[in-house]
Amino acid sequence: MFTGIIEAVGKVKAVSAGSLLVLVPDEWKLADGESVAVNGACLTVAGSSPGLASFAVSPESFSRTSLGALKAGSQVNLERALAVGSRLGGHFVTGHIDGTARLLGVTDEGNSRVIEVEKPADAVMVEKGSVALNGVSLTCYDISARSFKAAVIPHTWANTLFKILRPGALLNIEYDILGKYASQKKPGITKDFLKENGFL
Repeated sequence: MFTGIIEAVGKVKAVSAGSLLVLVPDEWKLADGESVAVNGACLTVAGSSPGLASFAVSPESFSRTSLGALKAGSQVNLERALAVGSRLGGHFVTGHIDGTARLLGVTDEGNSRVIEVEKPADAVMVEKGSVALNGVSLTCYDISARSFKAAVIPHTWANTLFKILRPGALLNIEYDILGKYASQKKPGITKDFLKENGFL
């Protein structure tokens, strides 16, 4: 579980079938088997040394995310998994990417930059709800059939990949898990459910 608050921007050292080698902050002490969000995708540390981490990447992750387009020299947003008891500054982000979407444009608005992003047909979004783009927790608004917007404050712009992205860039997108659960058209726990499952 993550928060969508990016801790560092790393650089890809190598990409191969089933793995990704990334330069990470020297002070990160990563253990084999722990999770790190790379551009929002939850990946498992397969090995590490100071300043370097190898991640296991499944074919499913390569095919459903923008990770498959990474190459040596690509920059990536990084976030370590949420520690129990830590402050939750963004929103609950699982690192399970729902798909990808294109950045359509960027405009200045006050002290922020507003990004407009393509809205996939199967998107589960609500006005002023949360969305994670390349692992960054944002609030979506002006949702239409074609697109949605999110305001990026200066700190987030300066400390994530947004500052180098251009229209047409492919973003990993994860919809708010609470919204996904709420959108399920299934009844809750009813008397019939309890009876069918042996509780009555």
